[in-house]
Amino acid sequence: MSLTKSQWWHTEHDADIGLRAVASSRELLFAAMGQALTALVTDPATVANEEKVRIACDAPDDAMLLVDWLNALIYEMATRRLVFGSWTVKLVGTKLEASVTGEKLDREKHEPVVEVKGATLTELAVAQDDLGDWHGQCVVDV
Repeated sequence: MSLTKSQWWHTEHDADIGLRAVASSRELLFAAMGQALTALVTDPATVANEEKVRIACDAPDDAMLLVDWLNALIYEMATRRLVFGSWTVKLVGTKLEASVTGEKLDREKHEPVVEVKGATLTELAVAQDDLGDWHGQCVVDV
């Protein structure tokens, strides 16, 4: 049975943290990985969708595109001091265009847990299974 939505979870990895997700499409997989990334910092459900940011990435394959996508989100979170609560991803080949919305980080409201430094190549994978579902994983440096 194929998924009709997405789900994500965190895994332990030495001093870092692994992100994993499964979804019914590549677009939903990348959005779920973005949600998993934000969930390291704060509960995405607490984030108001007040400010929209557009992100574009291009890479030679899906795995490298996932690293680029996560690092672009990390960059936007760090430079704009934002946390995100909504991710809309469009993929054409290995080109990604996304619209993410969120709000300025408020320490009292969001109670940030960690600062994510970057997505790594460790345990990096993006693949489609025999049922058509998409799986992704990546370890991030915290």
